[in-house]
Amino acid sequence: MPPSDTAAIAVSIVVPVRNEADNIAPLITEIAAALNGRWNYEIIYVNDGSTDATADRLIALMKERQNLRQLRHAVSAGQSAAVRSGVRAARGAIIATLDGDGQNNPSFLPALISAIEQGGERIGLAAGQRVGRKDTGFKKLQSRIANGVRSAILRDGTRDTGCGLKAFRREVFLALPYFDGLHRFLPALVRREGYGIAYVDVIDRPRHSGVSNYGFFDRLWIGIMDLAGVRWLIRRKKPTPDVTEVK
Repeated sequence: MPPSDTAAIAVSIVVPVRNEADNIAPLITEIAAALNGRWNYEIIYVNDGSTDATADRLIALMKERQNLRQLRHAVSAGQSAAVRSGVRAARGAIIATLDGDGQNNPSFLPALISAIEQGGERIGLAAGQRVGRKDTGFKKLQSRIANGVRSAILRDGTRDTGCGLKAFRREVFLALPYFDGLHRFLPALVRREGYGIAYVDVIDRPRHSGVSNYGFFDRLWIGIMDLAGVRWLIRRKKPTPDVTEVK
């Protein structure tokens, strides 16, 4: 559960990481540059079973930044679990996420957060949509095929669900059904709850250092079962009753 001083924090930035020691300090500096003076915020790094110096780098930086927190998974549980752990521990009512490898540019965080604030209760998710992707041609092809299949099956109206840059209200996320791979299907599941989606174009860039630790949804053979499950959840959704208390 989040600490009791939730009112002091408006926005929580959740960053899932596994073995990203060299990327931590540069990314935190960029997050601070994007948000300082605009919101009262915290940065939550979810260390998903890292075996490198990730934990030590974060501990050192936490001495310099009072708004930096680290959550640790004893063993790697995956990106969806890491995001969920961060959201559950967050103090802010608005959550923004980004990948910890540096490919997601924090300069786009204000646009995503503002889209949630300005959208009011009708907008449940602000989703980054990558342009100018820095992946290999083969990965781009895989991603286009997978996004096309996902869109045809789920009809979520989203061309890119793999971008880590997202913002949403904490209560909306925690109301969603949880399963491994949840982070790949947020647009479809948020629409299932009756909310609209705001889209923000973001510019992709190469990672600062290291290699990819989390799989992409473009590995379609891993996602087929999840697609079927999410489609079942959407079909089984019943309208939320309009409830009033009689006194």
